[in-house]
Amino acid sequence: MSYLDRITLNPSQCGGRPCLRGMRIRVSDVLDLLASGITQSEILEDYPDLNEDDIKACLQYASAQANHSILQPA
Repeated sequence: MSYLDRITLNPSQCGGRPCLRGMRIRVSDVLDLLASGITQSEILEDYPDLNEDDIKACLQYASAQANHSILQPA
């Protein structure tokens, strides 16, 4: 299942950085919280507008960004 439809890009919002469902909650903010050890439950408690699928979308987006080919010159 793809959650990427929850990620929005708007050049006039948050400097064009990826956000969740048009809100001013950036994907990087959620990822930073997870990386610092904050649990999913704590994130959902602190950001009541988010839900579990939003956090999954952030992780899926990060995975897609990290999984791209890098062309090396021959």
